[in-house]
Amino acid sequence: MSEPLRIGVAGLGTVGAGVVKILQHNAGLITARAGREIRVVAVSARNRERERGISLQGIRWYDDAVEMTTYPALDVVCELIGGAEGIARDVCVSALKNGKSVVTANKALVAHHGEALEALSLEKEKEFAFEAAVAGGIPVIKTLREGLSANRIARLQGIMNGTCNYILTQMEKTGKPFDEVLAEAQAKGYAEADPTFDVDGIDTAHKLAILSALAFGFAPAMDPLPCEGIRRITIADIAYARQLGYRIKLLGIASEQDGKVMQRVNPALVPLASPLGTVDDVYNAIQIEGDFVGRIFLEGRGAGEGPTASSVVADIIDIARGIAAPTLNVFPTRRGNAEFAPLETIETGYYLRLDVLDKPGVLAEVTGALKDGGISLRDVSQHSGGPDERVHIVLTTHRVRERNMREAMAKIEAMDAVVEPPQMIRIEA
Repeated sequence: MSEPLRIGVAGLGTVGAGVVKILQHNAGLITARAGREIRVVAVSARNRERERGISLQGIRWYDDAVEMTTYPALDVVCELIGGAEGIARDVCVSALKNGKSVVTANKALVAHHGEALEALSLEKEKEFAFEAAVAGGIPVIKTLREGLSANRIARLQGIMNGTCNYILTQMEKTGKPFDEVLAEAQAKGYAEADPTFDVDGIDTAHKLAILSALAFGFAPAMDPLPCEGIRRITIADIAYARQLGYRIKLLGIASEQDGKVMQRVNPALVPLASPLGTVDDVYNAIQIEGDFVGRIFLEGRGAGEGPTASSVVADIIDIARGIAAPTLNVFPTRRGNAEFAPLETIETGYYLRLDVLDKPGVLAEVTGALKDGGISLRDVSQHSGGPDERVHIVLTTHRVRERNMREAMAKIEAMDAVVEPPQMIRIEA
């Protein structure tokens, strides 16, 4: 039998401990599938005394993760620390320079530095793998890079952040407002103490940048990626959306048309009975459209010890087998530079909620502004908005260009009768 593949794990938090647990618990099965033993020989973490539910007997301990990457008896380093800069990046660079392959679950690192790390891995003839960086246990990277490699991808969209999906699901189920549900999610460990990356869509943007690069053949790009989170979503919006036959989800969306790529993160109304509309709580889901395969749908847990560690170990097994695909799905010598379409050029339907004074002529003024922008309405309704002098006007539109909507919304927001900033959410089929 071949020599064992020797692993070093940098970071023994939830995912790192999960990787060691899987490799120990399923050792025989993994050896049979990989064709060789996979052995953890070194680990690094900040706290040596913490109980992690795994055996570290016979495993070399390093207080310094970068120092661990210089250990000669290592073949692969798993970077499971997190963060785009600092120690996580240093570990990956040092590991590759020292002739080790790298496996990471770090979406921020891949989104910001994936191309540079890919170049270093090619120079050193080592692997740089990151299946676990997007959607936890869902094998979406392998799907794009291997299963769909014969297809031209037209569009992908998905729920890529379990925290946001949990919050929106619980707001709908309980009728509690965003802030209250967020606090409950933090208490249960579903949201960080500082939830900014999750609720403002940044985490989803990192993941979308990676998937978009794999789908359309360029290096991950964060700069041309408009990003909206879920802080402004209210229980009223969720209730009105449901009355209209929709649910609100935070989506990452990327598409290609006429040679230009559009990538964006935003809340969206999706049909109740659609595949994305049925995904609840901490689950993630990705929908991909290929020219020959058609539409496929992947769903599963997007985070946590088991799912994420499972994807890390899948990458390790590929390295043990000697399986290699282009890191970013297109060989660098064949890769082009993406041209990005501006957000105002997209066409979709829109949901609008307006808080207005309850007086004659307001609805006519609002619909007049939309008509002047060439915007056709699908549905219009009026609801009690709280204080007696206010009402909610809820409208949905047919497909229209974003530029037209924004121009009309600016006119509506300037109206004297509009007492709060309007809510505008895109509608996705």
